[in-house]
Amino acid sequence: MTTATGTPAVTGAVGTAHTRVEGLAKVTGAARYAGEIPFAEMAHGWLVLSTIARGRISAIEEDAVLAMPGVLKVLHHGNAPRVDTDYTGLLGRPDPTIAVFQNDRVPYLGWPVALVVAETSEQAREAAEALVVRYEEEPHDVVFAAGRPGTYTPDGSAAQKGDVEAELAASEFVVDAEYTTPEEHHTMLEPHAAMARWEDGRLEVVDSNQSTMWVAGELANLFSLDPSSVRVRSEHVGGGFGSKGVRVHQVCAVMATTAIHRPVRVVLTRRQMFSLTGYRSPTAQRVRLGADPDGRLRAFAHESQNLTSTVHEFVEPSATVGRVMYDADAHHTVNRVVRLDVPTPTFMRAPGEAPGSFAMECALDELAEQAGIDPIALRVRNEPDVGPLSGLPFSSRNVLSCFEEGARRFGWADRDPRPGVRRDGRWLLGTGMAAAAFPSNALPSTASVTAEADGTFTVRINAADIGTGARTAITQIAADALRVSPGRVRTRIADSDFGPAGIAGGSMGTRSWGWAVTVAADELRERLALGGTVPPEGITVRSDTTEAVGALAKKERHSFGAQFAEVAVDVATGEVRVRRMLGIFAAGRIINPLTARSQLVGGMIWGLSMALHEEAVRDAASGGHVSPDLAGYHFAANADVPVIEADWVDDEDPDDPVGIKGVGEIGIVGAAAAIANAVWHATGVRHRHLPIRPDRVIVAGTGTGSATDAVTSDVAG
Repeated sequence: MTTATGTPAVTGAVGTAHTRVEGLAKVTGAARYAGEIPFAEMAHGWLVLSTIARGRISAIEEDAVLAMPGVLKVLHHGNAPRVDTDYTGLLGRPDPTIAVFQNDRVPYLGWPVALVVAETSEQAREAAEALVVRYEEEPHDVVFAAGRPGTYTPDGSAAQKGDVEAELAASEFVVDAEYTTPEEHHTMLEPHAAMARWEDGRLEVVDSNQSTMWVAGELANLFSLDPSSVRVRSEHVGGGFGSKGVRVHQVCAVMATTAIHRPVRVVLTRRQMFSLTGYRSPTAQRVRLGADPDGRLRAFAHESQNLTSTVHEFVEPSATVGRVMYDADAHHTVNRVVRLDVPTPTFMRAPGEAPGSFAMECALDELAEQAGIDPIALRVRNEPDVGPLSGLPFSSRNVLSCFEEGARRFGWADRDPRPGVRRDGRWLLGTGMAAAAFPSNALPSTASVTAEADGTFTVRINAADIGTGARTAITQIAADALRVSPGRVRTRIADSDFGPAGIAGGSMGTRSWGWAVTVAADELRERLALGGTVPPEGITVRSDTTEAVGALAKKERHSFGAQFAEVAVDVATGEVRVRRMLGIFAAGRIINPLTARSQLVGGMIWGLSMALHEEAVRDAASGGHVSPDLAGYHFAANADVPVIEADWVDDEDPDDPVGIKGVGEIGIVGAAAAIANAVWHATGVRHRHLPIRPDRVIVAGTGTGSATDAVTSDVAG
């Protein structure tokens, strides 16, 4: 076959390694992020945050600040534009805390109480730090604990079948254990930044976000604007991980540009991000498992609790992951919430699955120990044929292939199951594994593909590349659909004027966008095959997958994986070192092995960091963090990261036109559990509370004590 321009068609871009199409621009500095793009006459906003955790603003002494050099405006609840939160947006009801400066209430420490706008960012910061705000302080409560008063079960947060108590009573082996994970933060490289201006009667926002359509829609609703009068662009994003949705800095920028009639940029500092851009809630989880002598589950019960703010409900669905992983005669999962005087948590890479898999997969390991069954064999024995609770068929479920390939490559067959017997000098050595699952869904999207007169093609889709390589994957998908080389395809993304498209989140991005691009490219190729000359303005085809996505048959759609880890533990110093990790995944058709492996390895590194390092500590007296910065919030550095391998098995989704599932989040799921299970194998002591800090290892000691003893030691630590 030849193309309309007479050149030979080229296929096979999908599935081959391609460097990022924007890579050269990034390494040479030509790619500009939201905080770097210049605009004429631009002013700068700097946020002033509350110093109390609950109460009211009694006075804002702005006169002295307004007299400072370069200061243009001080926005606060007494003079800010009014906004509307009585609507349902893309992700439901908005968090009322994005409606800044609407009243004198302070719901948590670090809440925005004013925005100082000045000619330069330095002037704005100096003035913001000089602004005096007085408060009427009220008692606050930020202490999170399992089962504390006020805990409730949100609607739709529980699922069950069978009688768990009866099945536990009839079980030969029973695990009843409590696990906790701490508050964790996204801390991506690029801080949140937004510029807003009015241009020809339209509001333009240049932002760092995970969906320009989402941000444009929310701003239109908040400020009661016609959606067509709002344009949001976000060409390059330096990481998001669930945090870069609609936040206060965008709202503040719009308020400020409306007030001073000039472009205004607001960039959050790293410390401000700790209270303004969301985080993963701490969790308290209880897992109860009951099994027959052969290890078959009779009872599976997983209860999880998280905190949320006093003004908006966010559920970290940690108990949900088990609903698709393991079958049992009785199955009960529930997520509970308690409201405290803290910022609202938000989505963070694998929300629910990351902390939930830690508890569930460690409990499965404890059951395997009790029953004297190999951990992989126990999981295989409880492999479901259909969704354990839904009864729906799986679109594909190749987790057994992940176990088999992972065990072979990791050398699992040579593992001595006895804990605390392997040594390397002062180090105790251990290996562990865990399974992983994450939903694979698609969102309706639109795309346009244009055949240009010069023989090239332009793809326009409102996708967001938050560092995943999405722009490159879309280029490869379009090239294959058009049957041309990727070099002839230009991909333009992240502009709300391109029309609706799925967000970069939930591992749905590439699948949603690839579907829409494939439909448009297929139709365009068919038109070009009819012959004729491409006019100067080109030939454009637009697609909309709303109907096709809506017509998908109901199935359990998930990516799966198996995580393996080897650790070395020095019980004298408490140091835990991960020596190697391996992840094998069934994650649909892999579009670009280069960027996909990067995503999977990145997720596994984050799982390592979650297991051993990350922990945001909130001070009960002040209501704020002890160290809200990257000096006090510890995460894995290069020296902590060993050789990490990620690979995959064949697993194309038959219901997707490209065969895609998703790789953005599955890499972190199961990683922390695999490391925790390896620490048990090394020491004989269970650590049910993350992170596995050196002090906890020291307190737990070196023996092969019971899991209950280890939990007591952990709590003491």
